[in-house]
Amino acid sequence: MSEAPRNLLYQETLAVRWGDMDAFGHINNATYFTYFEQCRCSWLASIYSSGALSSNQGDGPVLLNASANFHLPLVFPANITISMYGGNPGRSSFNSYYEIRDADNTDKLYTTGEAKIVWVDQQAGKSMPVPDDIRALLPTA
Repeated sequence: MSEAPRNLLYQETLAVRWGDMDAFGHINNATYFTYFEQCRCSWLASIYSSGALSSNQGDGPVLLNASANFHLPLVFPANITISMYGGNPGRSSFNSYYEIRDADNTDKLYTTGEAKIVWVDQQAGKSMPVPDDIRALLPTA
């Protein structure tokens, strides 16, 4: 993971599914991005359900890019914990960072990843400032 300042935003524990494996008997590399997505969507759902953000505002996050580094092979069966961190915000975006660890042995790090999240006015099709409620969750320096 990057050495940039970051705050823990969300953690989620999931059971690896049999269908997540590929022909070589380990989790398909594309599936890790689905795990990142699941954690990110759960985090956003928790913010919307808390009333901090309204889902009817016509704005929201989009990904600009995403990457992953694979440290250890992950195989079925397993329970994993996905952690999502937020980095310093810019005007309309911030970097998110991810760790996938063994839920029963957190020293076992399977994967790290990053994704740049841009806040977008959906109707105008343009970036807009990161909402204050989101900005308050991110590092300040």
